[in-house]
Amino acid sequence: MEIALKILLVIVSLGLIAAVLLQKGKSAGLSGAISGGAEHLFGKQKARGMDLFLARMTMVLAALFIILALLIGFFVKG
Repeated sequence: MEIALKILLVIVSLGLIAAVLLQKGKSAGLSGAISGGAEHLFGKQKARGMDLFLARMTMVLAALFIILALLIGFFVKG
């Protein structure tokens, strides 16, 4: 079980890296990151198509990564 979870964690982490690298850069500096983050948080994003898909895929893969890492930590400890 532990080995299967570790293999799945590696696959999810590679997918997360690919999803992050495929996204467009914002290149607006620190002020763009602060205001852009607030707009993204409250749903004023204007992403469509591939950008929206990559953003959602990044969130899903990040959540899977955290869950798998916690599960592996639980099984290794016990």
